Amino acid sequence: MESKKFMNADVYAQDEKIGTVKEIGIDPENWDITHLELQLTRDIAESVLGAKKYGVHNMLAITALKQGLARWTERGLNIKVSKAQLHMYLKPVDDVENR
Repeated sequence: MESKKFMNADVYAQDEKIGTVKEIGIDPENWDITHLELQLTRDIAESVLGAKKYGVHNMLAITALKQGLARWTERGLNIKVSKAQLHMYLKPVDDVENR
């Protein structure tokens, strides 16, 4: 699948839209995808992270995309993670960039 299809694709957790893919993190040594940067919906940013603003970006851990946990559909990427578990797969952009 072309990487262009991932950019600006909607991401759903149990059929609820949680955000849009804005960037794809790649490990330059072995070319593996490490994470997806998502712009979260306002509802998810507030209910999961407590942020009360629009445009919050977080990194979605690649573990949320492992076989059996994610599937590509016509609407976008659907991950099988509950809203209650979502915080375990999200990290602020700065935490990922400054490792």
